[in-house]
Amino acid sequence: MTDPVTLSSGALASARRAERLQPASVLARIRGLLAMTRPSVVFLVFFTGLPALAIEDRHWPSVGRSAALLLGIALIASASSVFNAWIERESDARMARTQDRPLPTGLISPPVAMVWGSVLAVAGLAILQWQGGFPGMIAGAITVAFYVFVYTIWLKPRTSLNIVIGGAAGAAPPIIVDAALHGRVGLMSLSLFAVVFLWTPPHFWAISLFRKADYVNAGFPMLPITHGDEATRLRMVLYALSIIPFAILPTLTHNLSVAYGVFAIVLGLWFAWTCVRLFRGRTDALAKRAFFASLLFLHLLFSAMTLDLALG
Repeated sequence: MTDPVTLSSGALASARRAERLQPASVLARIRGLLAMTRPSVVFLVFFTGLPALAIEDRHWPSVGRSAALLLGIALIASASSVFNAWIERESDARMARTQDRPLPTGLISPPVAMVWGSVLAVAGLAILQWQGGFPGMIAGAITVAFYVFVYTIWLKPRTSLNIVIGGAAGAAPPIIVDAALHGRVGLMSLSLFAVVFLWTPPHFWAISLFRKADYVNAGFPMLPITHGDEATRLRMVLYALSIIPFAILPTLTHNLSVAYGVFAIVLGLWFAWTCVRLFRGRTDALAKRAFFASLLFLHLLFSAMTLDLALG
C-alpha cells in the first residue's frame, strides 16, 4: 500500500510543478539559478578556506590573489551544488525539504542546469589555474569530480558511509588553497581539512535524525535508517570529540596562539556537550539544536583562526 505521507508529498510536488509550467519571469529564473548554487553552503566553503591563506607561514597573500583564489573555490563549490541538484532532481521531488527547489518545480530545466553547472566549473577552475597554477587547478578539479561521481552518484544512494567519506569534498578548500599557494599540501591545511571532515558527519546526521522520513522517501540510506537513532547519536558524540585534537594542532605547532587553542578546546567541548545532550535526550528538538550548534561551532572556530592570524 502507498504511504499516505509519500503520496501527499508527491501530489504536492506535482501540483507545484504544474504551477511552474506557466512562463516564469527572467528574474525568477535568475533567482532559481542562484538558488541551485546553495549560497549558504558556498559561503561556508568560502569561510573554511580563509584561514588557510595564511596559516602555513603566517603570511597573507595579496588581497587580489586571496580574493581570486576564494572566488575560484566558491565557483567550483557552486558548480558541485548545481551538478548535485541535476543528478538528484527526482529524489529531491520526493523530499519535503527539497521539493521546492528549482529543478523539481520545473523553474529551471535539466539542460539549462547542466550548462549552468558547467560554466561555473570551467570559470572556477580557470581562476584557480590563473592564480594557483597546475596544483591549484588539479586540486579543484579532483574536488568537483569526487563530490559529483564518488559522493553524489556512488556513495549517497548506496551506503550509510556516504557522508563520512563524501565529507572530504566539503573539507577540501584548505587543501586547494595550500596547493595553489605552495604547490603542495602541508600539515596545517591537513589539520583544517580534518576539522571539517570530522565535523561533516555529525552535522548531517543531526539533519537525518529530525528529517528521517524525507530520506526514507528519497531512498537514501542515512545512518539513522540503517543503524538506528541510538547508534547515530553515539557516533555524533565520538566525532564531535575527535575534532578537538585537530582544532588545537595549529597551536601545538605554534602556527596559532595559545589563546586560540584555549578557545578551540572550550568551543569543541561545548559542541560535544550538545551531542551528549542529544544522546541522552533523544528528541527531534535536541537534534535540531545540535544541527544549529554545529553551524555555530564551525563559524566561530574558523573566525577565531582568521582573527588570530590577522592579529598576529
